[in-house]
Amino acid sequence: VLAEIVDRIDPEHLDNGEGQRRARNPASLKGRVFCEGLGYGRAVLHDPVVPAAKFFAGDQEIEIARLNRALADLKTSIDRMMAIDGAALGEDPRDVMETYRLLAHDPSWAEKLHEGVRSGLSAEASVDRARREHRARLQSARDLYLRERLHDLEDLDNRLLRILGGDEGKPEISEERSVLVARRLGPAELLEYANVGLRGILLEEAAASSHAAIVARAMGIPTLGGIEGLTTRIDQGDWLIVDAEQGTLHVRPDDSLYDAYKARVALRSERQAAYAALRDKPARTKDGRTIKLMLNAGLELDLDMLGPAGADGVGLFRTEFQFLVSETLPSLDDQITLYRHVLDKAAGKPVIFRTLDLGGDKVLPALNLQREENPALGWRSIRFALDHKGLFRRQLRALIRAAGSDPLTVMFPMVTVPAEFDEARDLVLAEVEWSAARTGKRPAKLEIGVMLETPALAYSLKELAGRAEFLSVGTNDLMQFFYAADRMTPHVSDRYDLVFPSALRFLKQVADDCAVNGIRLSACGEATGSSLSALCFVALGFTNLSMSAGAIGPVKRMIRSLDMAAFQPDFMSALEKPNGSFRNHLLGLAAEHGIELAEG
Repeated sequence: VLAEIVDRIDPEHLDNGEGQRRARNPASLKGRVFCEGLGYGRAVLHDPVVPAAKFFAGDQEIEIARLNRALADLKTSIDRMMAIDGAALGEDPRDVMETYRLLAHDPSWAEKLHEGVRSGLSAEASVDRARREHRARLQSARDLYLRERLHDLEDLDNRLLRILGGDEGKPEISEERSVLVARRLGPAELLEYANVGLRGILLEEAAASSHAAIVARAMGIPTLGGIEGLTTRIDQGDWLIVDAEQGTLHVRPDDSLYDAYKARVALRSERQAAYAALRDKPARTKDGRTIKLMLNAGLELDLDMLGPAGADGVGLFRTEFQFLVSETLPSLDDQITLYRHVLDKAAGKPVIFRTLDLGGDKVLPALNLQREENPALGWRSIRFALDHKGLFRRQLRALIRAAGSDPLTVMFPMVTVPAEFDEARDLVLAEVEWSAARTGKRPAKLEIGVMLETPALAYSLKELAGRAEFLSVGTNDLMQFFYAADRMTPHVSDRYDLVFPSALRFLKQVADDCAVNGIRLSACGEATGSSLSALCFVALGFTNLSMSAGAIGPVKRMIRSLDMAAFQPDFMSALEKPNGSFRNHLLGLAAEHGIELAEG
């Protein structure tokens, strides 16, 4: 027990002395945009950590009773939050909070807390031990979804500690203009700030796919994350400008920065109005070429953005999230329910389901798998699925049953050689026949595609002709393999991008080979959401792009300003003979042709 007390000292809360002293001068910090927008206000520092009032259990029975009451109160508070705060925001955060509620009801979590009390710890000390174990187990995970389990579990632990300490109140903010500053934040913690008029959210530890980021987007609050040293460089009450367009935080800005901010706000309002006016118009070039703009999604709630964004459908639905948030494998019925809800929300628009991208660093809690030295290149995605055919077939069966007599489109991730595609395709066809024999239903139209994420597959497209209806370029993994640059490593992740002549020539070869072999071509990933990168895709012959909801407006505006017949020859000429910075040359070329770029 004494070891538990000593181990409770968390280095991140120690005073580091002079090195942590906050400067009073203006400063600018870089971060990643989680929710676009511009915000201005005073800093409100959020500290969720609640110290344990006592360490030892004087009476184990009393401590267990306290813990049980606190767990019951926690579940009740989450239910109340979903009914009141969730309803006030609309339906968007519901899936996130449902996931959060599942974690709160996880019996293995409660058992771990009871085990701590039985070992002699107080209820608070047992919860704190669980918090540290969760962080130690998951903080090394490179996969974004797995990291979310850490943040959600920490949020639950901290909320339970507050309940044990008698503090269940909502946060109060006196400032009319406030920017929330936090090292990390759980979805329920953020939802508690729903009605206090936040002008911005800043997170030191988080990812764009984090639950906090998802809730922030639902709240429509400009949000930046991944800001190194954030909480050591800001004091309570500091004035802040949140530039969640360019990924910059201005701390204690001077008058010139504030004037520039006001001008940017006016310009942004004009642009947003222009994007909204295009919502129901097609993404068609001036010379009549139509490009389908689709939505990337991973949660049921993402489908709520189909209409407001003006998307033509869902170009990528990531199915693994349902598996990663549960301590047990989702049942067949659970999967059928999710996929049916997705199809219903799409309301007849096409949905492309990507089959499970598991393994490697996306470790299933329900399976005891050995961690790999290099998980990005390891036993993952289709490799993992084909070696776990029972798991894979159950998902395929759920997709087919959910579709019923409606069309169904699936694609396989991380395919390296045609034999992997053929084996997976055969499983789909077998499951269609199995389902038809028992239900009398089969998809009205079945399309099976493949993701191009490994460069090797690009040289095997001829073998896929006649079997793969479409190919979707997954830019996130493809570019990190193409450049041998880990996209999760900050020192190299921004060093290379798609707008390099070598990458564009490679994609041109892919586009040409798909055209020759009759394979429809699309692209999904972060790169497609940049209007400059999207311009490159369109010029190379891509007719279907999938991106985040917020990127559709700017990309559609770019496409509608483009005369492809006039621009394409100049683009190809520049690609064959690049001179200096290709990005700068491309920006200049776009300006010459009157193409409206968000980056311009």
